[in-house]
Amino acid sequence: MTKDKGPQNLMLTIDQVSQLTGVRKSTLRYWEKSFEEFLKPARTQSNRREYTMEDLDLVKTIKRLLEEEHLTSEGVRLRLLKLYPHHGQSKGGGQEVKQEHPPSQGGTYRRKSKWKDRNPSQ
Repeated sequence: MTKDKGPQNLMLTIDQVSQLTGVRKSTLRYWEKSFEEFLKPARTQSNRREYTMEDLDLVKTIKRLLEEEHLTSEGVRLRLLKLYPHHGQSKGGGQEVKQEHPPSQGGTYRRKSKWKDRNPSQ
C-alpha cells in the first residue's frame, strides 16, 4: 500500500473532530449550515462526513470567535471572510455575505452580555 499518511491527507470523522475540539456533533452539523460557504466536509459513499485538517482548524477558529471574542454568527462570517478569503466565494465569484444591518459602534458584531447591565444588589 502506498497511501500517504501525512497530516495533510488525514481525514477525521465528526466524532473525532468533536473530541478534539470539544464541540458537540450537533453543533458541528449546525455550523455546517450556518457557515456553509466555509465549513463543508467531504462525504464518503455512505454519506459520512470526512473533515480535513483545514476543516479542523476552521472549527477551532469558529469556536474561538464565538466563545472568546463573543461574535455573532454574522460577525464570525465576516471575520472568516478575512481569514479564509478563498472559502467565502459563491459559485458566481462574488461574496455571499450580505450586510443588511451595518453594525453600530465601530463595526463590531459582538453579542451583548446578559450580565453586563444587572445590578447584584437588587
